[in-house]
Formats: sequence, structure tokens, C-alpha cells
Amino acid sequence: MALRKPPVARAGMLIRRPVAEVFGAFVNPAVTSRFWFTRGSAKLEQGRTVTWSWDMYGVSAEVVVKALETNRRILIEWPAPVEWTFEAKTDDTTFVRITASGFTGTDDDQVAQAIDAMGGFSLTLAGCKAWLEHGLSLNLVADHNPEAHTTADPGKGGRATGGGPE
Repeated sequence: MALRKPPVARAGMLIRRPVAEVFGAFVNPAVTSRFWFTRGSAKLEQGRTVTWSWDMYGVSAEVVVKALETNRRILIEWPAPVEWTFEAKTDDTTFVRITASGFTGTDDDQVAQAIDAMGGFSLTLAGCKAWLEHGLSLNLVADHNPEAHTTADPGKGGRATGGGPE
């Protein structure tokens, strides 16, 4: 059976922090590295190409920032489109949606990629929530597939000590 529509991966999460703080957590690699990738080459800026690395897996990816609307939206090519939208629900709560599309390969490949992306972005949002709301680095991305680690130290882990949110 052929696909009727190309698959799209969607993940969403309410984060109990102001929209500017949540948006900033995805723009600033010093914060993002607390819950998603190990390191990023630069802050996100429209038109900029940045490199994100997951050292525990020995992989990195170049992403191109296609759109950046402060406190509202981020759109990147990785190599397919990934979009974050940020909706302030109250002064101190934000709903984040991540949508990924443009998967390639056979129909089965596209579906598998969409399922994998949805799972990965769900972990990323849960990690962001834990970091911003509680100052906890849960190592969700590193602990998702420990057999694939190529380094001995999979993450920073543990309770934040002065580096997390107040």
C-alpha cells in the first residue's frame, strides 16, 4: 500500500517558563547542550549554518537556519525542514511544537524516519522541560541508545549546581 500523504513528525510540550526563556533555550547552544546535543558551534541566527554535535554517538550535523522569529518560530534545514513554534499560554508558560517533514526514501523508510524523529523530538522537549523547570539534566538523548556510544562519558548528568534556572 502506497502512502497517501508524506509522513510528518510532530511533538509538543507545555513548559512552565516564559516564552523568551524557552525560545532562548533552543537558540543558545550553551543551554541546548544541557538537554539535547553535546555542543553547538554558534547561536542560531537567520541565514547561519551551525554544527550540532552528539559526542557520545560520534556524530554531528550541519543545519541551516532558514527563519528565526524571536519568541515565535525557528525553521531549519537538517537536511529536511524542522520547525519549532512557541506559543505563550500565560506570562510564565509556553507551548512548544516541533514539526519535521520532507523525509526521503521508500514509503517504509519515510515512515520509519518520521517515527524516529517524533520520538527524538519528544525526548528533547521532555529534557528541555526538566532543565528549564527544575534544573535537571536527564541525559534522555544519551541514555536512549547507550549501546551506540562511542565515548566513555555520555553526558553531564545529575542535578544542576548553580548553572540551571532559578
